[in-house]
Amino acid sequence: MSRFWSPFVKDLVPYVPGEQPKLDNLIKLNTNENPYGPSPKVVEAIRTQLDDSLRLYPAPNADLLKDTIAGYYGVTAAEVFVGNGSDEVLAHIFHALFQHGKPVLMPDISYSFYPVYCGLYGIEAKALPLAEDFSIRPADYRGENGGIIFPNPNAPTGMLLPLDGIEQILQANPDSVVVVDEAYIDFGGETAIALVGRYPNLLVTQTLSKSRSLAGLRVGLAVGHADLIEALERVKNSFNSYPLDRLAIVGAVAAFEDQAYFEQTCQAVISSRDELSKGLQERGFQVLPSAANFVLARHGERDAEELAAGLRAQKVIVRHFRAPRIEQFLRITIGTPEQNHALLRALDSLL
Repeated sequence: MSRFWSPFVKDLVPYVPGEQPKLDNLIKLNTNENPYGPSPKVVEAIRTQLDDSLRLYPAPNADLLKDTIAGYYGVTAAEVFVGNGSDEVLAHIFHALFQHGKPVLMPDISYSFYPVYCGLYGIEAKALPLAEDFSIRPADYRGENGGIIFPNPNAPTGMLLPLDGIEQILQANPDSVVVVDEAYIDFGGETAIALVGRYPNLLVTQTLSKSRSLAGLRVGLAVGHADLIEALERVKNSFNSYPLDRLAIVGAVAAFEDQAYFEQTCQAVISSRDELSKGLQERGFQVLPSAANFVLARHGERDAEELAAGLRAQKVIVRHFRAPRIEQFLRITIGTPEQNHALLRALDSLL
């Protein structure tokens, strides 16, 4: 703490991202990165921009990318917002659309950045307990609120809320913005973007970090009614008019255009997830049903923290959350088949 800090800063509790360890020969299964690289067309598109044009600012509205996303999802460009990763998009949502003086509703086990944003913008957060089986109960999301947000599939549970459950929440809250954070939707769920035309209070966010293997490029998006998008644009243009650089724009466009590669890698992750879940269950783990590129699992007899430490000693890194209700769970990113088998071998030596 410094005497030069403002009173506001000293009380902030920042988000802590997953560890990015600098170890050789590491099997890194802790931050939900895609085990497969981006489409070769993405790499080639970025190469085309590596010239004198880098001296110029990028397009502030990223119209090329917005038009591509709009065409992909069958919406208009006015219903699309893009930003520097979905975290930035979410930050603008908390600032532009959630109402002060009323609590923002979210699951008690969820993306831990949400309460951080509430602290940053002075918004009350109200955590609603998941059901005993760790599912979201739509009936709980009622009553006065300043907005609603939840991931779907949820993180870190990986569990999916079907579209009819999302509609129940939307119908019960016509005067509140409902944000569905779809960072992992492409690994087993149906996007709620299909509902945007019927619900003016719905905003859906996505990222290219997971299913499109572009965590290093930082591209996020939101789709919703044009009035909601305009609010985000107002905040963005009061904060940073150029959130996406020239490389990110063309790389993201190429990622959306290579549908075959996208489907191939998503299916590979899904297949590996099913195989890994089976392997964990055979070793005494309870594995929550996942529609994401990770699983949340706990062993019936062994302490999660000890298992995580034992795996780390064998250069296999998984995520352990020291949080109520999930302190005995490990979140394990789906790797390549070879990485998953190495994880299981490491667990065999521990168990």
